[in-house]
Amino acid sequence: MMHFIKLIRPINLLIIAITMYGVRFYILEVHYYEKVKDNALDFFLLVFSTIIIAAAGNIINDYFDVRADRINKPERLIITKHIERRSAILIHWIFNGIAFGIALYLSVKYQSLWFVFIHLLSINSLWFYSMLFKRKVIIGNLIVAVLTALVPILAVVYFKVGNTYHLAFSEFKSDSWIAIINYDFFYVLAFFAFIQNLAREIIKDMQDVEGDKLIYATSLPMILGEKKAIWVVTLLLSILPLFYLIFSLVYAKAVFEGIHYYIATIPFILVVVINLVVVFLSFKDQTKRLKLYDNLIKISMLIGVLSTFYIASLATF
Repeated sequence: MMHFIKLIRPINLLIIAITMYGVRFYILEVHYYEKVKDNALDFFLLVFSTIIIAAAGNIINDYFDVRADRINKPERLIITKHIERRSAILIHWIFNGIAFGIALYLSVKYQSLWFVFIHLLSINSLWFYSMLFKRKVIIGNLIVAVLTALVPILAVVYFKVGNTYHLAFSEFKSDSWIAIINYDFFYVLAFFAFIQNLAREIIKDMQDVEGDKLIYATSLPMILGEKKAIWVVTLLLSILPLFYLIFSLVYAKAVFEGIHYYIATIPFILVVVINLVVVFLSFKDQTKRLKLYDNLIKISMLIGVLSTFYIASLATF
């Protein structure tokens, strides 16, 4: 059982759940004075389906990476060593089947194909990523980064779909009341997640070069070399300070209406500082501290995830 738990990466799954519930907490707390349509069970099912799709993605990724993992991570090899390949692929399809069933239920109930579309997109993207695109230059990195950024967006889709009505407005008919929700903050969060995860995926490729050669993968570090690849990472992470500056000057007041925007953007400042530390260290030591860079980016991403709870709590004061 413990080997199965390790296989599905429980910490990553927990972060997905925290991210989505953070979006829900933010929307309900910041818009406490409005009638926001929300069903706790339906949202739980959405989070659960997202988690098991991610778990299935982790399983199929390890399924196709057995040869590489014998070199890169022999101590973490689970499939073939503790779990049979046939069992792994069966669990993968069971998880995806359950998730797709939940998507069908949500799409029928909310009369929207978005849930089916996003779930099918995620399931197929993870399959083709593990089987094919992971071995292609930058394409695999982009897929993982996009799917990571899609997690908060999926929660946004739930609230957008649930709070869109086609009835004529009447102050006497509560079914026609529409909550005016500003989702811009979550798009900013998704953009930060995309950039950071793309940079982190390149760093992971730099750590896995030897094993990737066995499965005939062609990663960015293998094409450009490690020194040039780390320059790509620094360039990506340097986008975030510039983006934060533009965001804080132009959009922050509108996004965090009613909340002191300098206080609200403290998590973004921390994220920017951590990423600048990675940029500085990469200039100084280049590829000598890849594990440190990876850990620092993970910390900055965790801060971004928790920022929803922090900012929402400010709205109650």
